[in-house]
Amino acid sequence: MTAMLEVRNLEKIYTRSRFDRTPTFRLTADFTVEKPGIVGMMGPNGSGKTTLFELITGSNAPTSGEVTVSGRNIHRVRTDQRDRLAIHYHQSYQVRHFRSWKPNVLMEPAGSDYPMLHLFDEPQFNTQDGYIGFMLDFFRRLREEGRLVFLCVHPNERFHLEIVEEICESFVFVNRGSVTPLPDYASLLAHQPARAYLGDLVTECAA
Repeated sequence: MTAMLEVRNLEKIYTRSRFDRTPTFRLTADFTVEKPGIVGMMGPNGSGKTTLFELITGSNAPTSGEVTVSGRNIHRVRTDQRDRLAIHYHQSYQVRHFRSWKPNVLMEPAGSDYPMLHLFDEPQFNTQDGYIGFMLDFFRRLREEGRLVFLCVHPNERFHLEIVEEICESFVFVNRGSVTPLPDYASLLAHQPARAYLGDLVTECAA
């Protein structure tokens, strides 16, 4: 069976300028998600989370490596069809768009009419009555329809961790450009960089 998402030897290097190639930031990732599900993503600000989402959806070009969504290399798919494979909802649920110097006529069709991969970048979990439940039901419905959901959160309150513990089946932690896949919530809490990042929230949730 074709994996939902394969991130193979992916690397993105930013440099000081076009002429000064001194690296200023490097993101590396290598992981696979075999089947539909809900994956939680965390990491400090500036660690590379949004860059990873952009690489997965094809709105950012990798320095090396590749990303395949349902067996298709996202960076070879027509830019006007990439959101039929993977769609990135940035804050306030604005959809990220794509740019490429290569004409679409020379690129591959998506082979899908509806996104297989949905990436939510720090959605705002409003605490008004029913809103969180509505969002969690929406994520579950996408999974039940055979989609893969990534939920990137920046927990600053206890209920944020309670949400990801309830809804996420596996996790990805991003720290200083290093991407670590983790199989479950217990593994997230046992991962030392994640514990340091979460700080007092871990103690609050254990209380």
